[in-house]
Amino acid sequence: MVAIVEPADHVIGLARAAVPGAELRAGETLFKGGRVGHVDHLATASRRFNSQTRKAGGSESNMRPEALNPLFAEVQTLEGVGPKLMKPLEKLGLTRVKDLAYHLPERFVSRRAVADLDSASEGEQVIIALNAIEHRAPRAGSRGPYRVLAQDTKGNVCSLTWFGRAAYSAKKLVPVGETRWVAGRLDRYGDMLQIVHPDHIEEASAAHMGRLSEPVYRLSEGLTQPRIADFVEQALARLPELPEWIEPGQLARSGWPTWAAALRLAHEGTEPKAHDRLAYDELLANSLALLLVKAEGRRRRGAALVGDGALRARLQLPFALTGAQARSIAEIEGDMAQEAPMLRLLQGDVGAGKTVVALNAMLIAVEAGKQAALLAPTEILARQHFETLRKMLGPTGVEIALLTGRAKGRERESILMGLLNGSIQMLVGTHAIFQDTVNYRDLGLVVIDEQHRFGVAQRLALAAKGRRAPHTLAMTATPIPRSLTLAQYGEMDVSRLDELPPGRQAIETLVIPQARMEEMVAGVERHLASGQQAYWVCPMVREIDGVPDLADIAAAEARYAALKERFGDAVVLVHGQLRPEMKDAAMERFVSGEARLLIATTVIEVGVDVPNATLMVIEQAERFGLAQLHQLRGRVGRGSLKSRCVLLRGDALSEMGKARLALMRETQDGFRIAEEDLALRGGGELLGTRQSGEAGFRIADLEQTQRLLETAHADARLLMERDGGLTSPRGEAARILLYLFERDWGVQLLRGG
Repeated sequence: MVAIVEPADHVIGLARAAVPGAELRAGETLFKGGRVGHVDHLATASRRFNSQTRKAGGSESNMRPEALNPLFAEVQTLEGVGPKLMKPLEKLGLTRVKDLAYHLPERFVSRRAVADLDSASEGEQVIIALNAIEHRAPRAGSRGPYRVLAQDTKGNVCSLTWFGRAAYSAKKLVPVGETRWVAGRLDRYGDMLQIVHPDHIEEASAAHMGRLSEPVYRLSEGLTQPRIADFVEQALARLPELPEWIEPGQLARSGWPTWAAALRLAHEGTEPKAHDRLAYDELLANSLALLLVKAEGRRRRGAALVGDGALRARLQLPFALTGAQARSIAEIEGDMAQEAPMLRLLQGDVGAGKTVVALNAMLIAVEAGKQAALLAPTEILARQHFETLRKMLGPTGVEIALLTGRAKGRERESILMGLLNGSIQMLVGTHAIFQDTVNYRDLGLVVIDEQHRFGVAQRLALAAKGRRAPHTLAMTATPIPRSLTLAQYGEMDVSRLDELPPGRQAIETLVIPQARMEEMVAGVERHLASGQQAYWVCPMVREIDGVPDLADIAAAEARYAALKERFGDAVVLVHGQLRPEMKDAAMERFVSGEARLLIATTVIEVGVDVPNATLMVIEQAERFGLAQLHQLRGRVGRGSLKSRCVLLRGDALSEMGKARLALMRETQDGFRIAEEDLALRGGGELLGTRQSGEAGFRIADLEQTQRLLETAHADARLLMERDGGLTSPRGEAARILLYLFERDWGVQLLRGG
């Protein structure tokens, strides 16, 4: 049975959704491959909701504007797309005609037609007439290449070379004794010139081989450039004429083409403004959807919560609040005093004191006669939050409980009864706190820690536990540049903890070459002998042979095996591919102090608080994003002891890499690191290998997002506030835009409102 979620609740959940990155190389960072992270999940969540709607008897296509139907047709409707090609297309996410239309070229290749090989240069993209003189197949059972020797009009010989399955078509493409026009990159292998996997082979003259400048698309195994180009061309032929959604003045100032013209030009590479137009469309759709969420949130009825301050006055904190903490608490208190449910993000650097701010918010709810729940992404973090809050709450007499998947029998029944009758005023837990069997007397506030780690369904389930929509405070320890806050949190009000509590010790940060590994291990041995604990983080789980980009990346399992030989049972291993119970057991051994050295991947980036762990070693630090290095470093320096972070770097370090690691040595200000990283990176260059995880905006790259986002957000606000919202002529066009970029839950929200 599929539950039909109220549109308003559905949208509020969607707007806070995020997809955690896959743990492959260096985990997830804010930026991935030059794209802005954690944004395209809105479209993913929308597709999931639309799928549920169909199962529940609704119809996604019934709601979508008819003009878009050709774009949302399955790719099987295109000529030449059969079952065999569906798998590689699905791997690229190209399942509908629209996906192909927006599958923009990664780059463009300019070729030169040459009369003979003497007229060409090595490394050049050429078009040349060649006559096949001999086929050389690899030996039986060999994985060698298939070569066709061919000569030009002067008798110069060149090898046309194919590897793998592509070799099967070589005999047909270039029969011996016949001349073909060949397009591709001319290189040298040993003493012979060669063209590996020619891009085009045709019988016609060079003039008929298509554009001398042509697009190069991202491929997956089983697809070729000519094949994907053909599918894209068919998709572009189906583009409908759509009304204009961009404000006329903005369109005129920018000199942008129409939407359909921009898509065609973007595949030709002849008009730089075309890509800007398409990026702006995507940013406008995202901004408009988030503004719709915000507007709907303000219309919804919650409960105005006003505390009398009695419980907060009893808190006996061993430190004074920072100015940023006091300001954030005042902002939250003001929000909670309104009937419209609060939707606020608390963005604080590592160690900035988010927990104390969250505690004050929870006490306001309890003072107002309501209950508060804190949702943590892992059991370890939930237990740590519970212990911290329980100690702070001692003088107040507030009843707090912990509920995780481990609670069984009478213990669980007692907690459930306490929540139902209201004797438990605060609850801390993992996903277990929103199971169907968990009911609250009157839930008034939900605090979500590390909010990007929770899915839509989880947040919706928790929000549904209140009699009225509860206030929501989301927290994140990942600093985000101010210029990109609109992209990620455009529907939320944001409070920033940009001060660290006085007295917090600085973490000494060292950069050491990988060649000094033995010295590093000896240093760890001395550190453990002193009675303190340490982390050792690697970018991958296990070694992968045969893949050039991955073969030399440090793997946690291999490092664990090597260090376990030296330190025995004092070493434990944690990574994302372990079974949860194994991971929890290893973490508990480390938290309790039984284990002294924790080998891990980036799963420990957040939520581990062990004051006795005062050394962090990050192997191949150049393969991590700066935001991630900052988070990992924040795992130490949690107590009164002096702490160190050692960044082990590889030998091949670029100037950009040196600048970034120098920045890590220079500052511990996460907000400054985020801003400087953005300035250093520019259009999206990465420190090391491409980061793993979901892509962000599909069209807009980082540079375009910085340059166009504020204008797009202002345009969306203008449409909402002055131009009649989605009921005006431009608003009707904007509805189409929302469906086109699958932010259509914003339209569904209006229907539900």
